[in-house]
Amino acid sequence: MRTFILLAVLLVNAIPVVAQLVKPDEPAVDLQALQEVQDIVKKIQVRYEKTKDLQASFTQKTRIEGFSTPVISTGHFYIKKPGKLRWDYIEPATEEIYVNKDDVKMYVPEHKQVLVGKLTYMAASQAPLQLLQGVAKLDEEFDIEPAPNKERGAGGILLVSLTPKQGRAEPERAIQKIVIEVQPKTYFLKTIALHEVSGNVATFEFSELKPNSGLKDDLFDFKAPADVEVVRAPVLSRP
Repeated sequence: MRTFILLAVLLVNAIPVVAQLVKPDEPAVDLQALQEVQDIVKKIQVRYEKTKDLQASFTQKTRIEGFSTPVISTGHFYIKKPGKLRWDYIEPATEEIYVNKDDVKMYVPEHKQVLVGKLTYMAASQAPLQLLQGVAKLDEEFDIEPAPNKERGAGGILLVSLTPKQGRAEPERAIQKIVIEVQPKTYFLKTIALHEVSGNVATFEFSELKPNSGLKDDLFDFKAPADVEVVRAPVLSRP
């Protein structure tokens, strides 16, 4: 659940930024690679600005520090502007997560409970639900640069690394960096890898993307069954 919230803000917004990639006090960098990353970010922005809704399948692989075998989960997600998200885990266990702007509901049928809270306080980072909807200003939160060793993904396109700026608030320090890979032709996101300071790494790979299919609002409305207990989520401490 925590890993989903780390992703959450990336998945409801997109990147309306012109990234600040070069700083005067930094050592010499590969300007060609920096320009390439900046072009990638702009293409992502254009793609998601044109996307009113989106549905896709996902595979989540979480590598936990100290364990050799990753935890693998699969499911589907649905997004609709402004600010609506439904994230359904199917395997290995069923869980439904609904986000409506700052309101979050997490329903676990097996436990007959729904956890209700605010994304602002539940999220270990406000970054990750802001990559697919178009209101995030990631250049204010992150340094945007090529991934280490200028690693390339599908179609030979550079991977983009987002590193939290120094001095950010406590929640953002849960993330060491975020690495994103895009689909070669469409510039939809192909993978998002969340590297936590704890050493855990959660990688989300997306497939079967269907943009602008006219998703209905009621898809994002959770109606709790009569026997479900409603639990108020605790909030993360703030500095």
